[in-house]
Amino acid sequence: MLPMHKLSPRQWTLLVLLTLVWGINWPVMKLGVTGFPPLTFRAMCLWLGTPVLGLALLAMKVPFRIPRAHWRELLVLAVFNMFIWQALIIVAVQSLSSGRAAILGYTMPIFSALLGGLFFSNQLAKRSWVGVAAASLGVILLLWHEVSNLSGRPMGVLLALGAACAWALGTQMLRRTQMPVPTLAISFWMTFMTTGVISVLAVLLESDRWVAPSPQNWFAIVFNAVLVFGFAHAAWFYLARSLPPVASTLSVMLIPVLGVFSGAWWLGELLHWQDWAAVGLMSASIAFVLWPASKKAA
Repeated sequence: MLPMHKLSPRQWTLLVLLTLVWGINWPVMKLGVTGFPPLTFRAMCLWLGTPVLGLALLAMKVPFRIPRAHWRELLVLAVFNMFIWQALIIVAVQSLSSGRAAILGYTMPIFSALLGGLFFSNQLAKRSWVGVAAASLGVILLLWHEVSNLSGRPMGVLLALGAACAWALGTQMLRRTQMPVPTLAISFWMTFMTTGVISVLAVLLESDRWVAPSPQNWFAIVFNAVLVFGFAHAAWFYLARSLPPVASTLSVMLIPVLGVFSGAWWLGELLHWQDWAAVGLMSASIAFVLWPASKKAA
């Protein structure tokens, strides 16, 4: 059984900042794709964000080199952690409310726990399964008022769930990588490759819909470039690689809650009692996984 994992001060700091940035980013992304092609929006974020991340590596003197023997593994990691997730979730955001897109995207911890148990021999402690169950119930509650609308927009729902499943698999793979290189270097090259992939998709699928970005589009692009790709993705890959899979995935379950309530405040998206109940369930799921085990249990 996996023991409960105690986070270091550095991990707690990164986790809090990551939660704030990614949580607020859901309504920001909704603003970014309102009246603007979603893949083009994501490509512009990446074109600006990748140099920001590269400059951060230079400032911290992190080596960029990835040994040739690990290029194939790097590509596989990028496919599941970045290519599929980035392409599918940004298209889903355009057809769903920002809060509901966040909730569907963050079914990832549930997929991660299931994939870990089925394919990676990851036997979870009983407390971890209680956390998964609480998170699952929170997702169901938050989707309560979407059920009647699924028939009208099934593609957005399926895209978000597909993105979450791919991200969950990518997280399990990243946790187990043996590449002898810094996590920031892996993050940079995955982001670099994703820039090319999303750009090609934008040209092929959206070039006939290109328009000049509005001020709110530009705000969302800069926010994503600097805070999401310049900081949050690198922070997440560090946490995903340094923490046990269940701890790293369930530890970010407050992000969709923040996404729901920031969307309600910023974009006027309607809240229901289920949203409030989900806050307690998400908090409980984090506590079950991250609360230090007793010395006797350890």
